[in-house]
Amino acid sequence: MARQGSFFLKSLVLFLGFVGFVPFGAKAAVKKYQFDIQVKNVSRLCHAKPIVTVNGMFPGPTIYAREGDRVLVNVTNYAEYNMSIHWHGLKQFRNGWADGPAYVTQCPITRGQSYSYGFNITGQRGTLWWHAHILWLRATVYGAIVILPKQGTPFPFPQPDQEANIILGEWWNTDVEQVINQANKLGIPPNMSDAHTINGKPGPLFPCSEKHTFAMEVEWGKTYLLRIINAALNDELFFAIAGHNMTVVEIDAVYSKPFSTQALLIAPGQTTNVLVQANQNPGRYFIAARPFIDVPIPADNKTAIAILQYKGIPNTVMPILPQLPSPNNTEFVMSYNDKLRSLNTPQFPAKVPLNVDRHLFYTIGLGRNPCPTCVNGTQFTASLNNITFVMPQIGLLQAHYFNIKGVFRTDFPDRPLKSFNYTGAPLTANLGTSLGTRLNRVAFNSTVELVLQDTNLLTIESHPFHLHGYNFFIVGRGIGNFDPAKDPAKFNLVDPPERNTAGVPTGGWTAIRFTADNPGVWFLHCHLEVHTTWGLKTAFVVEDGKGPNQSILPPPKDLPPC
Repeated sequence: MARQGSFFLKSLVLFLGFVGFVPFGAKAAVKKYQFDIQVKNVSRLCHAKPIVTVNGMFPGPTIYAREGDRVLVNVTNYAEYNMSIHWHGLKQFRNGWADGPAYVTQCPITRGQSYSYGFNITGQRGTLWWHAHILWLRATVYGAIVILPKQGTPFPFPQPDQEANIILGEWWNTDVEQVINQANKLGIPPNMSDAHTINGKPGPLFPCSEKHTFAMEVEWGKTYLLRIINAALNDELFFAIAGHNMTVVEIDAVYSKPFSTQALLIAPGQTTNVLVQANQNPGRYFIAARPFIDVPIPADNKTAIAILQYKGIPNTVMPILPQLPSPNNTEFVMSYNDKLRSLNTPQFPAKVPLNVDRHLFYTIGLGRNPCPTCVNGTQFTASLNNITFVMPQIGLLQAHYFNIKGVFRTDFPDRPLKSFNYTGAPLTANLGTSLGTRLNRVAFNSTVELVLQDTNLLTIESHPFHLHGYNFFIVGRGIGNFDPAKDPAKFNLVDPPERNTAGVPTGGWTAIRFTADNPGVWFLHCHLEVHTTWGLKTAFVVEDGKGPNQSILPPPKDLPPC
């Protein structure tokens, strides 16, 4: 349980990984944490099983800091698996060495070894998160990052009385690495999860879970800030609290124009902060999370449950169930996403690039490739512009920084080599999918527009895409094929949502813009772990600038070797 059995905030205890709260009067400082990667027996359904954890906790400890602080996290690996940690959403200016994805910005931390991640928090405040970024280990290795505003800077919304982290996840009864390895051997999709979880617990709808329900106590009349994180591997999730509206005030650690909603959608990798007023009849109310599934694919569609309980109400009172959107309610999803807007005030402006230097168009494809070693003779594959990414055996950032030849190529195409009706009748061909470690080189401080287009190669499906090292603006999206002649005229260039993870709608497209002002090698990938495993990923090589503070910092001395 992420908050050590208590909903209320506790004082910060450095190096022990306890949850905590940084007082608003605290000055910018160095925050130090020790993360020990350990295997621990954890029970969530009908039996205990060993899982990889940080400091023996599931979910792991919360990082608390303030905008302007420096954070040092020493990670020591005691587990049998290699490990790397990604600080999801932190921009890591000039400091890709601390970004974390294995074989992209570092080689993994092997058993018995340590690595110290050091990074400054600059120009960011809000809710982010951290997770393992190797194999499928982020199934259990994850936790929240809470960044408070600078000293003396209030929230741009009503000050909450209290706050809590709500981390949504997935649970497998078996070793998740065995699940994906068996699927790869057979050439089939991996088994879906056995349960969804809220703060590591599935709730009373699952068997043998009487003791595994997260509960938070509230007092009537108070306002609560919920920091919601979707740490699930493969599912976009609806989230609701019975009888209570939520006011969305932040997405991906960026303040947004407030709006009220009875439910929200959150994709893997995304965070959403909401205000909840405890203004209903005192009682017990279910908190629920359930997948959004708008295509006929296997998924764990069971509902995770937690409880919001008013102070003084006994546990014998039957909770009230929330009304979640139906699993395939695309209309709700489109309407909800339309309401997301940047706050765009003088203090928190939306600096949308208005002139574009590079126009990129990437198609998303799923398919099957021959696999002589697979039981089925084929295996599932995924591609961008019909290129299935192959992970190298040395970190891409090292190869770029030290000019090591032969590790990657920088000829990733700006658009697909073959055009077709991307979202028309289903196609089963891969259109000549190729394998390669191919990256796209981008000039420093250039402005980039990237259109991500879903296709009906094998099947259409929604995809949450995460770009490391940057936030971006979602300037447009739509269903069907992107029309470069007509659709840009409808782009929102005033207050589009600013995020680090964007959903590409099923059978549709999403357009994002960003300024490439952070030199390094930055991963771009689908945050559905199964698709990343199949190769739905690439990276940008952002060149150094000419100024003294526009180049990649030197690597730390303890950078893990390959």
